Amino acid sequence: MSRSLPVNTFKQALRAHTRQLGLWINFPYAPIVESLAGSGFDWMLMDMEHTANDLETVGQQLLALRGTPVTPVVRVPIHDMAWIKRVLDAGAPNVMVPNIRSAAEAAEAVAWTRFAPEGLRGVAGSTRAGGWTRYTDYMARANDEIGLILQIESREALAELDAICRVPGVDAVFIGPSDLAASLGHRGGAGRPEVQAEIARAIGIARAAGCAVGILAADGKAEHYLEAGATMVGIGTDLHLLVAAADALVRRYTPA
Repeated sequence: MSRSLPVNTFKQALRAHTRQLGLWINFPYAPIVESLAGSGFDWMLMDMEHTANDLETVGQQLLALRGTPVTPVVRVPIHDMAWIKRVLDAGAPNVMVPNIRSAAEAAEAVAWTRFAPEGLRGVAGSTRAGGWTRYTDYMARANDEIGLILQIESREALAELDAICRVPGVDAVFIGPSDLAASLGHRGGAGRPEVQAEIARAIGIARAAGCAVGILAADGKAEHYLEAGATMVGIGTDLHLLVAAADALVRRYTPA
């Protein structure tokens, strides 16, 4: 039975600068994704950079979100054409690429998410992304429906941020507070005033360029990022939620 490729409403929301609240997923376990999908998040990110996630577990996590209102985003391990291609073929509608440092790297990332002649992505329609051959319009529409988010995590990226934001095909930039803090000489100090000032400045630059901007507040304290104009905001992680709840439970039953 032939079908049409679904519209990427998350990509549309990014372009409209509509607030999108998300959860970072560290555990490579589909039932965690499935159980949290009913909590009301707009998006969930499956991380392949700093977790044990591989293509098989990511594929299971993507399937766990099928039929839910939560949009999946997959962060690839590195800025690499092969990884981006394989994650897209696995069915990820949105890809995040870590540690983009220049407009040239941003343009590469765009090219690696597009079929020729617009880009360099290898052509394959007999994949989950193509509906196992059943999305009859996949080749015609895939380039337009893939969402691309690029991470800003270094001093070099800050210097090129305006140019990165203006590369056609970039749907959002996403600030990585921890790596950015380290690059600025404050490793482990993402909350320091100097780092927070640079984050606020970066949000302003992205907004002025007309680009959606996101950030992760792993501790759930995201109000100031939203007030500054970030719209794709991670308001927690599965790991932080579990640890905080477990610690609080033990404290409740531990004598002072």
